[in-house]
Amino acid sequence: MPVRTTPWPEGTPCWVDCQVDDPVKESEFYSDLFGWTIEDGGDDSGGYLMGRKGANTIAGIGPKPRAGTPSVWTTYFAADDVDAIAEKVGAAGGQVVMPPFDVLDAGRMLLGTDTVGAVFAVWQARAHSGAAVYNEHGAYCWNELHTRQLDAAKRFYAETFGFTYTDVGDGESMIYSMFSTRGGEQPAGGMNDDTVMPGEPMPSYWLTWFQFDDVDAGVARAAELGATIPMPATDSPVGRMAMVMAPQGELFGLIDTTVTVGEMPQ
Repeated sequence: MPVRTTPWPEGTPCWVDCQVDDPVKESEFYSDLFGWTIEDGGDDSGGYLMGRKGANTIAGIGPKPRAGTPSVWTTYFAADDVDAIAEKVGAAGGQVVMPPFDVLDAGRMLLGTDTVGAVFAVWQARAHSGAAVYNEHGAYCWNELHTRQLDAAKRFYAETFGFTYTDVGDGESMIYSMFSTRGGEQPAGGMNDDTVMPGEPMPSYWLTWFQFDDVDAGVARAAELGATIPMPATDSPVGRMAMVMAPQGELFGLIDTTVTVGEMPQ
């Protein structure tokens, strides 16, 4: 089981949490689906809950900052200096929605939007380094931006975090870029051009994927627990995958990266 106990390199997706109307109720859904134990952060946490596997943190579940906003999963990017990143966000054309602030002794963070309108967070670790468990059943394994303005998004994150890109896909049915952090050798996440996707356009958003060892069983259980399934289980070259909308409306993906079918479009 991979476990991380030190801060993540700058620009790496290092933490995910969801903001919902009723964190306690939604924590029951995730506890059942993923096998998490849920820890209450105490009186000072503002109702923020932690999903854990044993003693190790996986993800957070918290209340919405404002009533009436959508329930969402948020991707956090690691930063050595969140205040310096805040300046880069503005210089690159993004917006700092919540300026840098301290989260008790856990760390320092900001909330922002990029130039294509997707919301993200930035985390400077102190006592809390981010996700300790990753890339295994019930833990996040991939984060990707969905947008119809891929080139603009790539410029923003290159200027803000120093991302470099590897393009994959055939340019028609699949237009996708994997990003690596400054000095990183392995992809840290991806960006999908949704112009090739059918259906009505959606606003740009960051999608969190969780590793699930039997996606079909996970989809069935999620539905039993009150979720809806906007994308049923499907085979792909990167894994068998599905998309789930949790009972309070936040969207996430399930993927079994050990079950692959076919080759990536070239």
